[in-house]
Amino acid sequence: MAKLKLEIVTPEGRAYQDDVDMVVLPGSDGELGVYPAHAPLMTQLAPGEVRIFKDGKQTELVVGSGFAEITQTQVSVLTDSALEDEAIDEKVTEDAIHRAETALKDKNIASDELAETEAALARSLAQLRFKRRRRH
Repeated sequence: MAKLKLEIVTPEGRAYQDDVDMVVLPGSDGELGVYPAHAPLMTQLAPGEVRIFKDGKQTELVVGSGFAEITQTQVSVLTDSALEDEAIDEKVTEDAIHRAETALKDKNIASDELAETEAALARSLAQLRFKRRRRH
């Protein structure tokens, strides 16, 4: 069976690299399933869950905003964060959400700070949903 080379890179380094059967990405317009021989494309990623399928097993990561480049043989993901369930501290994430929501209520927030705060909020909310789904 054909495989895809999957690489997920964050500012901290390579978060994942392996040959996989399929990957599901959180695209900005919804989930995007990618198999080998997929049509080439570039797409923007939204904060959410990446599901990786290899040899009948599924691995999941939560990613932040970013981009994916897809070719017939490879998927390259550039994202601001990629975490496994164990790496997410629920209390710290809830505190980050609270800080972001409080900052967004400030009427004098600068436009560059607004975009950064909204991105941090979206990333934290995705991490919290991911963590809580694993618990149940």
